[in-house]
Amino acid sequence: MSVDQEKAGPRRQARGERRIAQLLEAAANVFCATGYTASSTNAIAREAGVSPGTLYQFFPNKEAIAIELGDRLIHEMRETTGEALTAVDPSTPLEEAIGTAVDRFTAFSCQHPVFFALTHGPDIPGRLAEEQDALHAHLLGQVEALIAAFLPGAPAADVTRTAYMCLGLYKAGLELVLSHEGAEREAYVRELKNVLIRYLAPMVAESRAAADLTTTRTP
Repeated sequence: MSVDQEKAGPRRQARGERRIAQLLEAAANVFCATGYTASSTNAIAREAGVSPGTLYQFFPNKEAIAIELGDRLIHEMRETTGEALTAVDPSTPLEEAIGTAVDRFTAFSCQHPVFFALTHGPDIPGRLAEEQDALHAHLLGQVEALIAAFLPGAPAADVTRTAYMCLGLYKAGLELVLSHEGAEREAYVRELKNVLIRYLAPMVAESRAAADLTTTRTP
């Protein structure tokens, strides 16, 4: 192989990566605008400014595009939001812990609205649905760890139930957050935080009161 051929390899690879990124960005725009089910490879190619034939050089169909896009977003979400749900010091104010978690997750979702579009539609591609289930289980475990820090001694079943409720409330609120922009979006983020805080605050207060009572009674 000549030197020119050796140099051409990395250049072709770089061009290929740029083209894939271009197609994924176009797909994200189309999925957000029309939903996954109503979208098509022709629409994605048009949005990317390429021919359908060029698209098929990299992806065999719409499902493959969605899976690649979803895989990348799930990986990025794990990296950028991982610290938001780590177990905290029980002395941390509940408002601070909830605020940090909600801010981190809503920021990611607002930056990548296609993630919500892909993971909440009726026709999620099979492998992407499996990845979403794994992500949900991962997030649930982190939420449980966060809640357990504020509810010491609570039965595991109660912690799990509370974690499920928190995730459900967050997802419902996120849909409202993403459907608004600017000041109104910020207002919905504040409301989402308030809902979660008001849900958890009585449990935390009761748990801390019980812990203080136990400490007082201990000889």
